[in-house]
Amino acid sequence: METSTPTPPHRLDPAGGCPHADNARLLASGAVAPVLLPQDVGAMAVLGHEALREFLQHPDVAKDVTHFTALREGRIPEGWPLATFAVVKGMTTADGDDHRRLRSLVSRAFTPRRVEELRPRVEELTASLLDGLERAADAGDGVVDLREYFALPLPMGVICELLGVEAEFRHRLHELSNQVVATDIGPAEAVAANRELVGTLVAIAAAKAERPGDDLTSALIAARAEDGDRLGHEELIGTMMLMIIAGHETTLNLITNAVRALCGHPGQRALVAAGKAGWADVVDETLRWDAPVSYFPFRYPVRDLTVDGTLIPAGTPVLAGYSAAGRDPAAHGPDADRFDVTRPSRPDAVRNLSLGHGAHYCLGAPLARMEATIALERLFTRFPGLDLAVPEQELPRDASFVGNSVASLPVRLG
Repeated sequence: METSTPTPPHRLDPAGGCPHADNARLLASGAVAPVLLPQDVGAMAVLGHEALREFLQHPDVAKDVTHFTALREGRIPEGWPLATFAVVKGMTTADGDDHRRLRSLVSRAFTPRRVEELRPRVEELTASLLDGLERAADAGDGVVDLREYFALPLPMGVICELLGVEAEFRHRLHELSNQVVATDIGPAEAVAANRELVGTLVAIAAAKAERPGDDLTSALIAARAEDGDRLGHEELIGTMMLMIIAGHETTLNLITNAVRALCGHPGQRALVAAGKAGWADVVDETLRWDAPVSYFPFRYPVRDLTVDGTLIPAGTPVLAGYSAAGRDPAAHGPDADRFDVTRPSRPDAVRNLSLGHGAHYCLGAPLARMEATIALERLFTRFPGLDLAVPEQELPRDASFVGNSVASLPVRLG
């Protein structure tokens, strides 16, 4: 009798790199793949669009770290670079009533009305950053790192203003966030970065407790003071950590990837300039074609689960393969790897899953979309001749398989 040979696990490169070639190869073998994480921790990745959509909303899939079998049994080494994603206290690692409680405390800051109220401030900050971008280009022989001077400070400024975080903390918070999401970091560095990030947030929260303001951190502290059971101290710090990391890293990558896509596809850029597609279409297509997050940790089946014919044992850490799902030909057609801002949405499917799906859909998605749409429209309107200063293949990649972007984006404003 013939027996099938199990597919060997794909080792995710801790140094990151462009994920699309590996994604296509893995997808050709199935919608779910075994993977190896740093320090040989076994996991699974759900890569196919429909399989991922099913998995993200499956009732037998949890976020609570108590379901992570290897961690519970003490088989995860100290300083593991992905530990924060598993153990941080907050809505991304909570289920059921706990998740609803934590999400409700933050969601009021991200209602459509509240997001729309932020539009004038986003526009004002965008204009100021474009001025700074031009000055930096003039001082640098016409070349400027768009990621450093524009794509980063816009979402970082917005989320920190929402949280009431003073400007003096922002640069260091970004550096620490970058280390937390890095997958090539050593154990000692990972522990130190996490400790410093938590310490910084504790200090910010303590200052807000003494001098409350009209900001989200003060509101969270007030909710905790009203009812000690509503928000524990670890949950407060974990929520702040989540808001800062997710609130700027995702939008940073989205803006960066959209600029790269438009510079690499002048025909698509011309369609937008001619009014045949909108800037919101650019944002949507970038989310699909080059998702800002590639493999997001973690979810855990609470029982043995079969997804698209592949068994995922209970307690296995599972990554959501957003960048792979975005180019899945089964969902997006044979030209799924083509950047097309006029691509029609399928009436029977979510256009892309890059900001999540189900109960844990990204709370800040409307804000991220608004920031990116304003940023791209104002950037290319002011600098219609903007182009990359180096070939795309020479751009250095982020040192992470979680985030999906480049570490710098040198451009000429034209």
